[in-house]
Amino acid sequence: MGKYNLDMEARADMARAFFKKGYNCCQSVALAYSDVIGMDETAIAAMGSGFGGGFGRLREVCGCVSGMTLVAGAALPSTDPSDMQRRSANYELVQKLANRYKEENGSIICRELLGLEKTVKTEESMPSARTDEYYKKRPCPELCACATRILAETLNSL
Repeated sequence: MGKYNLDMEARADMARAFFKKGYNCCQSVALAYSDVIGMDETAIAAMGSGFGGGFGRLREVCGCVSGMTLVAGAALPSTDPSDMQRRSANYELVQKLANRYKEENGSIICRELLGLEKTVKTEESMPSARTDEYYKKRPCPELCACATRILAETLNSL
């Protein structure tokens, strides 16, 4: 058996709950893996705060993918810049996670996942209020759940 034995559905529920509390997608995914990351929730929330909305609401790479990347860095770290084998292993893991997310959702780009036009102004920094209407039109809680499932399955197979 591998290093991890992670419950996919429990992690998915955690990520959804974090998102419903108001955390962004990156924070929600990463917070569901605080034990793997080995940091407290405040530090993880701070570290992931700028990745929401596809990098600070630029609507680029989905925050869920950024959250998976943060977890991958903790699960298979590359801390010595001269260790190309370790760096390669980390990059391979990140690519595997991102490709799987894209297979399941059609994209890793926030604006595409949200169905926003490319001409939509993406540099607005004010986050959307978390209302019932917001949750009805956003796939984000389920995208967070999807990302955590992919992480659990992938890390369990390491």
